[in-house]
Amino acid sequence: MVEKYDLVIRNARLRGRDKLYDIAVENGLVVDIEERVEGRGGVEVDAGGGLVTEPFVNPHLHMCKVYTYLLIGEEAVRRYQSSGMEYSLSAIEIASHVKERYREEWIYGNAYKALEEAVRHGTLYIRAFVDTDTKARLEGVKALLKLRDRYRGVVDIQVVAFPQDGLICDPGAEDYLWKAVELGADVVGGIPWIEYSSDYMWKHIDIVFNIAREYDRDIAMLTDDTGDPSLYTTEMLALKTIREKWIGRVTACHARALAVKPKPYLERLAGLLKEAGMSLISDPHTGPLHLPIKYMVSRGVNVALGQDDIADAYYPYGRNNMVEVAFLASHLTWSMTLNDMDMLFDMVTWRAAKAINIKGYGLKVGGRADLLVHRAKSVYELIWLHEKPLYVIRNGRIIYSRVEEEKIDLETI
Repeated sequence: MVEKYDLVIRNARLRGRDKLYDIAVENGLVVDIEERVEGRGGVEVDAGGGLVTEPFVNPHLHMCKVYTYLLIGEEAVRRYQSSGMEYSLSAIEIASHVKERYREEWIYGNAYKALEEAVRHGTLYIRAFVDTDTKARLEGVKALLKLRDRYRGVVDIQVVAFPQDGLICDPGAEDYLWKAVELGADVVGGIPWIEYSSDYMWKHIDIVFNIAREYDRDIAMLTDDTGDPSLYTTEMLALKTIREKWIGRVTACHARALAVKPKPYLERLAGLLKEAGMSLISDPHTGPLHLPIKYMVSRGVNVALGQDDIADAYYPYGRNNMVEVAFLASHLTWSMTLNDMDMLFDMVTWRAAKAINIKGYGLKVGGRADLLVHRAKSVYELIWLHEKPLYVIRNGRIIYSRVEEEKIDLETI
């Protein structure tokens, strides 16, 4: 008797293998990967020699701000993208005015649109930063928690309660941060570099760890998001992580000041980051400075790429297309060898999954059948073209087909 599976993908090209393979899926899991699977599938997909990969992961997206660029105007992005990023702080102050309009309903609608884009581009895991402060209050948090719960298992969202305007220099923000985590935010966010002194920066970090310990949460902070060589909040965060034994549970986003640090300092910092099990998230397309991603990877530090922004005060473009992010990073970091391309692809797949602690991730027998079928036949071609996948598969079900140009309607998934 010929075994029947829920889904079989035929003629799939896999990274690091020369031959074509069939992939059999049953009950939402990959149950077989062979050159020829003899059983039939209730649904059969012919990859035609195209690459089949894990889904993409976006470990850093300010999801409460998506599609607000035209509401804010151009001054914030102009300042944020100054050559040395010396006006990052004033850009944040200008951008904060949009939060006076924050309402749960329209944030939900904008974030839903970004979620549709994520599905089309095969991005099935997102760490969503949501402003949590005296201006934003809890409007964005409530919207993203609702979106997270409604579409869990389609796109998995980790909601980060994020005090964008600081904790010490925004009195009252700490109370909102506690309340956001009480409501169910998955991750405690921080931005210590924005505070006015090193004492305040340490206090900011301490507050975030106090909340994380109380609620057993991971931590994600934006560190040193400017070209200021006097900033050391990435190092401070690593030291605190080691002292608190929060190993493997902390990420640092941006860390742009590392671009202007000397190599001996970077060498020592890399050792600290490895000891802390910390990951770095870079978004090189959003500003003229970026952390030295190839150097840090060469020193054994986990580095991932994030979208960061979709049409907001800091970046006017973006589609939740993580291969497009890798394409941009390839240019901005001069990473154009085949090995570089593999590294960048890792940064939007397994490295990003590791950074935000996604369990059970990976294309393997026994793993979740969360898969993308691409037209491209190599990582090189995939980054070159940065097209939407032909098929997006979640838990063994096709949720988007570019082949049939289906209209996305998350309500039917």
